[in-house]
Amino acid sequence: MPAARESLLEAAGAALSARPWPAVRMVDVAAAAGVSRQTLYNEFGGKAGLGRALVLREAERYLQGVDRALSVPAQATERLAAVAEWTVRAARAQPLVRALLTGFWDAALPAGGVRAPGPGELARAVRDRAAAALPPGEGVQRCELAVRLALSYVVAPGEEPGAGELLRLLNGQIRTAGAR
Repeated sequence: MPAARESLLEAAGAALSARPWPAVRMVDVAAAAGVSRQTLYNEFGGKAGLGRALVLREAERYLQGVDRALSVPAQATERLAAVAEWTVRAARAQPLVRALLTGFWDAALPAGGVRAPGPGELARAVRDRAAAALPPGEGVQRCELAVRLALSYVVAPGEEPGAGELLRLLNGQIRTAGAR
């Protein structure tokens, strides 16, 4: 029942974007997905299970975006800037991604009983993916800096950085870190 599961997650995500999680009703999610409420309960067990699946799906989507940024044919620093830019965009567009990356869960989001990857786990996943995708010796430290730079924009929002600004900042951070 993968199609029904995906439809239910899409419907739950749409419902969450329209109202806080406590106000999301299972009957409305099932109706929006075009399935019975029983199908929803069979698939997720209840609202907590649906919330858990929604959070995990958003974590996976975020990491898929990281993979896309790392797969662009460009220099390592440009790909890391793309990862940082994606991180900022994803966190600003999706409250669940912001919560996953910062660890700050708003009462409007599904959190009760959700065992989601924490900010450190996601940062390590991004670092490890970058280390695997970039030439040896260029991935781990640079990606750590790129992720930390992006998270600073997520935690303390300012003007959204463009790729050029991120490249400049990232290159400056890398030179500074190398000088230590």
